[in-house]
Amino acid sequence: MILHSVSQSKEFPLALDPIAESAKRGAPSLGRQQDPLTGRLSGFPWWLVAIILILIWGAYFVLTTTDYREAFDFIIRGVQVTVETTIYAYVIALVIGLVMGLGRVSRNLIFRNSARFYVEVVRGIPILVLIFYVAFVASVDAARAVGLDPRGIPMQARAVAALAITYGAFLAEIFRAGIQSIGRGQMEAARSLGMSYGQAMRYIILPQAVRNVLPALGNDFISMLKDSSLISVLAVRDITQVARLHAGSTFRFREAYTVLALLYLSMTLVLSSLLQWVERRLHVSQK
Repeated sequence: MILHSVSQSKEFPLALDPIAESAKRGAPSLGRQQDPLTGRLSGFPWWLVAIILILIWGAYFVLTTTDYREAFDFIIRGVQVTVETTIYAYVIALVIGLVMGLGRVSRNLIFRNSARFYVEVVRGIPILVLIFYVAFVASVDAARAVGLDPRGIPMQARAVAALAITYGAFLAEIFRAGIQSIGRGQMEAARSLGMSYGQAMRYIILPQAVRNVLPALGNDFISMLKDSSLISVLAVRDITQVARLHAGSTFRFREAYTVLALLYLSMTLVLSSLLQWVERRLHVSQK
């Protein structure tokens, strides 16, 4: 019986380790490191090169073609309005989002349900509809309630209010997620040291939560910059409205909307690069 099993093992040898077998035959090992050049090429931001080439192509047409240059000179006037509207609206949205985010995690029944009501209502209505409602209904009612003439409220101010109210709901959910990402043990430790709930939230929880959600806050700022194009329906002279006016007066739709798209792409690319730099700095500081 023993001889029979030995002979059987000689006829059918056990399978060798695949890595050792491949090394014996001269085949590349499964644990072989990747070629450095291949690694650099695979990690190279080819998408960024493509975007830069598109921007260079657009700049070439602006510099060498009269129609594109006229469109650029006309549309660039609206950049200041677009940037100002976005910044003002985002600052107000940050305040609204922080307050409502705290309400979403509050133990107070009224505060918590009021914040949830605001978030669900705003998130359930399209942005364009909210812009119309805030600009032509809520702003008018608010002005009349305090005895002001609604016609004296600039459309840009109404647009800022509409964007702030809209994005306040989105930022509220970001702050809520950031606060809930901090372990409960830190709140309990702060309370055990004699801090009140507000002090613990202000000095312990919120600084960590804001650092965790900073990339998401930056992404929402970029989204607001793009969504600010919707305020053109209120005749606010942002770059979208100015581009529409230029296209309508000259019938050069290709030039006007190409320049408009390139301007938005340039601004969002700069902001995205700045956001990535901030994320890297945060990542290094946390090590």
